[in-house]
Amino acid sequence: MTEPLVKTSQDDSIYTITLARPEKRNAVSDRLLSALEEALLATPEGTRVIILAAEGKHFCAGLDLSEHQHRDPFGVMQHSQGWHRIFDRLQNGGIPVVSAMQGAVIGGGLELATATHVRVAEPNTLYQLPEGRHGIFVGGGASVRVANLIGPGRMCEMMLTGRIMEADEGQRLGLSHYVAGEGESLDKARQLASRIAENAPMANWAMVSAISRIDNMSSDDGLFVESLTAALTQTSPEVAERIGEFLERKDKGPRT
Repeated sequence: MTEPLVKTSQDDSIYTITLARPEKRNAVSDRLLSALEEALLATPEGTRVIILAAEGKHFCAGLDLSEHQHRDPFGVMQHSQGWHRIFDRLQNGGIPVVSAMQGAVIGGGLELATATHVRVAEPNTLYQLPEGRHGIFVGGGASVRVANLIGPGRMCEMMLTGRIMEADEGQRLGLSHYVAGEGESLDKARQLASRIAENAPMANWAMVSAISRIDNMSSDDGLFVESLTAALTQTSPEVAERIGEFLERKDKGPRT
């Protein structure tokens, strides 16, 4: 029996998806992408947060060049759009996604990571866009997601030179939000996921659904959508209950 390329588990309202191809440094093949999409489509009802993790020493070493196929231009475009569809489901599926990264986060692996909302790295995490060395161009969304994080000029430099960016610099530039201790990225991701799961589900949905879209709008359109989103979230019964509880605790003051 073939081992699954992606493993899943559920712990209360937290759903963990784990890339399980450590012998290939979790390099992205068509089969792994398909398994990732299936795992996302199978997200259990009631899930409030998704954790994306990886087995072994590396998060994801990018496109599996050993399975590279020669395609005509239209075939390459369709293949790229397949990556876009799956990564868009991760980013815009309405559920916060926390990633736990270690080792190589390269090429398509970086495109995958930047589709998640909260990113935790370990000290040995390395980021790279080596497409220039292979004579290809990014196709999994980096020109939007990575460029939005670090700037198009810096992304261009990374692709031109193939240089490796280490964990601390990656955090300064926004490729990660936290750097945990060695071997601790998944524990930190679980801690953050538990905190996020305590938020009102509609608020979480609004944050992961609206902010990136507003970023692509004009200022006037973005402010209008912000107001609509605020109207949806702030008028729910759960918000009234939460604010009431907060005010009640505040009125009581600190316990002596």
